[in-house]
Amino acid sequence: MQALNQILAPDRTICRAPNLSNKRLFETIARIFSDDQPSLIYDKILDQLIAREKLGSTGMGQGIAIPHCRVTECVEPLGAMLTLEEAIPFDAPDDQPVDLLFILLVPKEAHQQHLDILAEIAHLFSQEDLCKRLRAARDNHSLYNIACGITS
Repeated sequence: MQALNQILAPDRTICRAPNLSNKRLFETIARIFSDDQPSLIYDKILDQLIAREKLGSTGMGQGIAIPHCRVTECVEPLGAMLTLEEAIPFDAPDDQPVDLLFILLVPKEAHQQHLDILAEIAHLFSQEDLCKRLRAARDNHSLYNIACGITS
C-alpha cells in the first residue's frame, strides 16, 4: 500500500482554504497541481476533475470528499489535501457539506493502482480520530504532518 507521504507534498497541502464554491474549488485544485508539476496542464486537470465529478459525486459522507481522475501527463500518482474554512455542498451520500478533501491524480493507464490508492485513502479517512486531527490543523505544515503521520 502507498503511504500518503509518498503521494502528498507540502506544496499541495492547503489548510483552511477560504470561501470556495464548487467551481472555485476545482479551479484551485487544478492550479495547485499545475503550479507544482509543470508537466501537468491546468485546463486538462480541471476538465478531468469536472468530468469525473459529473459521473457521480466523490463525496464520501461525514464532510469528506476524494476527487480523483486519470491524467495523461501524470507519470506517477499525486495527491493534494485541502481543508476548507467553510464546508460546501458536495452531493455526498449523507447530504453533509464537505470541508475535508484529498485529491488524487494518477497516470491514464494506472487502473488497478488508482483503485488501490483510492481504497487506502478511503480507509484512512474513515478513521474519525484522524479526521478530527486534520480538521483541527491550523496551518499547511501541521495539516501535512498530520496527514503523513509525522510527529514533531
